[in-house]
Amino acid sequence: MKHRRISALVILVILMISQNTFSQTKLRARNLGIPFDGTPGTLNAITDVKGVEVGHSTIISGAGALKVGAGPVRTGVTAVLPRGNASTDDPVFGGWFSLNGNGEMTGTTWLEESGFLEGPVMLTNTHSVGVVRDATIAYRVKFGKPDANGYWWSLPVVAETYDGYLNDINGFHVKEKNVFEALATASGGAVAEGNVGGGTGMICYGFKGGIGTASRKLDDQQGGYTVGVLVQANFGRRNQLRIAGVPVGVEITEHQIAYADSPQFNQDVGSIIIVVATDAPLLAHQLKRLARRAALGVARTGSVSGDGSGDIFIAFSTANTGAAKTPLAPLSMLANERMNPLFEATVQASEEAIINALVAAETMSGINNHQVFAIPQDKLRTVMKKYNRLMESK
Repeated sequence: MKHRRISALVILVILMISQNTFSQTKLRARNLGIPFDGTPGTLNAITDVKGVEVGHSTIISGAGALKVGAGPVRTGVTAVLPRGNASTDDPVFGGWFSLNGNGEMTGTTWLEESGFLEGPVMLTNTHSVGVVRDATIAYRVKFGKPDANGYWWSLPVVAETYDGYLNDINGFHVKEKNVFEALATASGGAVAEGNVGGGTGMICYGFKGGIGTASRKLDDQQGGYTVGVLVQANFGRRNQLRIAGVPVGVEITEHQIAYADSPQFNQDVGSIIIVVATDAPLLAHQLKRLARRAALGVARTGSVSGDGSGDIFIAFSTANTGAAKTPLAPLSMLANERMNPLFEATVQASEEAIINALVAAETMSGINNHQVFAIPQDKLRTVMKKYNRLMESK
């Protein structure tokens, strides 16, 4: 994916500018005075890990009654590129973990076997995994830099959560062009959150959910490494929600979702995908350990990872460049006993990324006029203050 198409370049630049502007103007959890542990990176985003890029394609159209194939449409695609343009040319060490397997993440059998993540991590809705997988290969074939043998096989990593309460999920509205857009507009810098990309139609703890991100920067004594997290949050029941230890879901009871015509949603049937990035020199088995710790960040927000929830996490390291392409590669590896600060950073960033997704998301109506409300920020501040957990805005 080293050479991107030049046609429609102006449109892509506009998309990138608007995406960054969108992300910079939205309030985040810290702006509301919510206290979190740890020190964030400059952007408090997965892109604080040098080289990591994120792109979205958001698809919103139509309103009113569901007409399968016509809409309403509330869905999209998100792309996380570990090394930007060089992601397929220079694979990264990676590992994955399934906390509860009622979901999908393709490509993980080879990731487990080889220890390498080759290419991007793609996020979308449950019924679009196939088209996103195929389009990711097509993008590589069309715009990538082929090796001597060409691209004779590829196993992309594509993960999903279910957006069928708001989106015409059986209308298959995610197309190749949307995958291409997410990949082509991927960039460093601030990351758009909330109702964007793969997170467009998602629900979290009974409020509007979606994409969220956060990061942690270790001090020099701990190695100075960065851990960044991006989540696609679509999980949990309202009464479970805890923010910075406060039982917010019990306190905020208004704006409940009306499940009368969709009773199957009135249980823990959501999912969460978490992508963890770091520049610490970790090998594949260590990254699996890191991916497991994302589960503790989810637990901090109140989830019990219910039977119907697909909670799947992936972690990668941008260190050890060229390791996958070198016949005998000299590697750096952080000692296991030095991983505790990275574990802690992963837990902290995962928790904050989920809350950032909630805070950034906006009220949305979808199929059959289903409506999911954003978490009320003023009420959230009031609840946090009641429990003496409100800090001065930053």
